[in-house]
Amino acid sequence: MAAPRYQNRIELLQGTLDLLILQTLQWGPRHGYGISQAIRAVSADALQVDTGSLYPALHRLERQKWIRAEWTTSERNQRTRVYELTRSGRAKLLHERSRWEQLSAAIGAVLAHRGDAR
Repeated sequence: MAAPRYQNRIELLQGTLDLLILQTLQWGPRHGYGISQAIRAVSADALQVDTGSLYPALHRLERQKWIRAEWTTSERNQRTRVYELTRSGRAKLLHERSRWEQLSAAIGAVLAHRGDAR
């Protein structure tokens, strides 16, 4: 069976961001800023998700029912939207992790190859 292919650069980038968000929410519910901070911290500042990318991705994931959101009040008495992974989101995370591992292995194979590409 052939490995699934990303159709274009936008799909790959969105899929990667979606994967990062879903993985972050597997660690527990958090608000948007908390998601971006977790990604930044775990990646040792190598990955920084700006709000212009994060919130459209969160809305897209919510429309797909892979995450759900609830308004809460923070410790500073501010309204904040907290996101949580759904059951179907957990299944999607497993699927996307598998796709990412296949893609990473394919890229690794090309980078490790030291001969004729024929």
